Amino acid sequence: MNIYLISDNRDTLVGMRLAGIKGTIVNEKKEAEKLLDNLIKDKNILIIIITEKLAEKMRDKINNIKQKMKSPLIVEIPDRHGSIKSEDYITGYVRDSIGIRI
Repeated sequence: MNIYLISDNRDTLVGMRLAGIKGTIVNEKKEAEKLLDNLIKDKNILIIIITEKLAEKMRDKINNIKQKMKSPLIVEIPDRHGSIKSEDYITGYVRDSIGIRI
């Protein structure tokens, strides 16, 4: 199983490389979208990790891929500065998805 990181900062890339995960630093939306398009065509890449701030720049594209494709799995992670999502993100996600209030 191959995992690939798309990051907008060097610290996250270095940390993931220490864990054995290859990746690329991109700063522009078009560059990130082009890389993502190439990665989803590669059948060896099963998991794509994207930093949250970069994922926000291409939210529509990521949501489209998640809805229409079974593979690869796209995972958004915070960078070294922390998450941009609210503290009750998971609770809201569960409530919106299945209608259960926690």
